[in-house]
Amino acid sequence: MAAQTMAAPEGVLLDDVILRAEQITKVYPGTVALDKVDFNVYRGKVNVLVGENGAGKSTLMKILAGVEQPTEGRLLLEGREIAPRSPREAEHLGIGIIYQELNLFPNLNVSENIFIAHELTRGGVVIQQQEQERRARALLERLEHPIDPKVLVQDLRIGQQQVVEIAKALALDVRILIMDEPTSALSDAEVRVLFKVIEELKANGVTIIYISHKLEELLQIGDYITVLRDGHKVAEAPMSQVNLAWIVERMVGRDAASDYRAPQHPFGDVILQVEGISLPKPGGGELLSDVSFTLRAGEILGIYGLMGAGRTELFECLMGLRPQATGNVWLAGKKLSGGIDQRIAQGLVLIPEDRQREGLVPELSVAHNMLLASLKRYLRRFFLSSAKENASVSRMISDLAIKVANPQYPVASLSGGNQQKVVLAKGLLTEPKVLLMDEPTRGIDVGAKQEIFDLARRLAAQGLGIVFVSTELKEIMAIADRILVMSKGKITRELQRAEATQQALVEASAIGHELVRKDS
Repeated sequence: MAAQTMAAPEGVLLDDVILRAEQITKVYPGTVALDKVDFNVYRGKVNVLVGENGAGKSTLMKILAGVEQPTEGRLLLEGREIAPRSPREAEHLGIGIIYQELNLFPNLNVSENIFIAHELTRGGVVIQQQEQERRARALLERLEHPIDPKVLVQDLRIGQQQVVEIAKALALDVRILIMDEPTSALSDAEVRVLFKVIEELKANGVTIIYISHKLEELLQIGDYITVLRDGHKVAEAPMSQVNLAWIVERMVGRDAASDYRAPQHPFGDVILQVEGISLPKPGGGELLSDVSFTLRAGEILGIYGLMGAGRTELFECLMGLRPQATGNVWLAGKKLSGGIDQRIAQGLVLIPEDRQREGLVPELSVAHNMLLASLKRYLRRFFLSSAKENASVSRMISDLAIKVANPQYPVASLSGGNQQKVVLAKGLLTEPKVLLMDEPTRGIDVGAKQEIFDLARRLAAQGLGIVFVSTELKEIMAIADRILVMSKGKITRELQRAEATQQALVEASAIGHELVRKDS
């Protein structure tokens, strides 16, 4: 197709563009993911790309990284047309990517993952394990995260896996580095470290393409911003000329409120009672130590803490996934027992932090994923009722505003935010009394986050008890009626909604930790 002239923001020369996407269109069965999208990538800058879930951000990045090929359009690198057919081809062209969904091998150790497909060899035959481990350790120390390079990835928490994914990208000698939600599982301190690394990369001439739903951090790190909506490019500007309201309005097509607080509603009786939950740590010590709390029907209880505080482990104990745990849990006055299937049947359900590994079966359809935890509800003698299944699936798609052309499409074809909504739908179809939500808005844009918050409030108003874990201060303060702060496996403070401040939460979460030194 003929090349088309692309406009640059006022005062910017197109000669500053190192990579250019022209009129990119990508069509999947039943949907147009990208429709004639133009995208400029400015040399040596942080090029921010934003948009709601399903806007086409990840699809465009996969095209730049050789994972997908466009239906129409072309890519120009330094003015020369390129057409990478694989990530390896893109890497040879100097383009690397950190994926939104972790792309690691759980059965390999950290150093093996960092150098996968780029092994350091002697004579092209023998892998230099010790040298790989040395370089991996140096990369992780650069990220101020001293993870043992010999540890299996499957034994790391998701935030540590995110750090390994970043180190893996840094091990490549690339000119253009795509970061698709690199901070989604990182703490505030780890985000600051990553931003320092980004500044180092820029100083060394590396160009960054940066995607994140954390809009405040985009204003801090970005040089240029491009906004996508429903597969179309709607705006491009230098970051110095925009503010948060400008970004949100162009993302969602309206002015969205940044405060999610909803009117208070009365609570019912205690529906969940947790007493003395302790969890031993392999090799000695405790991951959880004498954790006790209550939850009332209709209440949203927030749990805040740094990585390693024990929040996810607490949820795993409540769901019966940690048989070595001690303590007692009562739900609606009845003592819980058994494994995860029995606890789901008794009215407890978990929305896991890692939707890919623990929440979905990527090979199955959207509909089948939704129904996995509640199949018994659709049995008619020896057969499943298709009519009842279809009605439930349609209701969930409507209630959660899931963007899918056909519920029979594979769940892996959806955007990250819509996949998270499918996980939520699966949990809600079990008709729970208490909903445990572990980082439910991770990787979700501002519009979808509003929908999740509205849904949580609506469910709470109907009498459902909700325990909501988040590492985002503003988020936990906005959604929670009451907040528990965890540190080193213990509850260090309880705060009512009216008395919760960011300073109080941070101070309580730092108990037992060495305070993070601020950048000079």
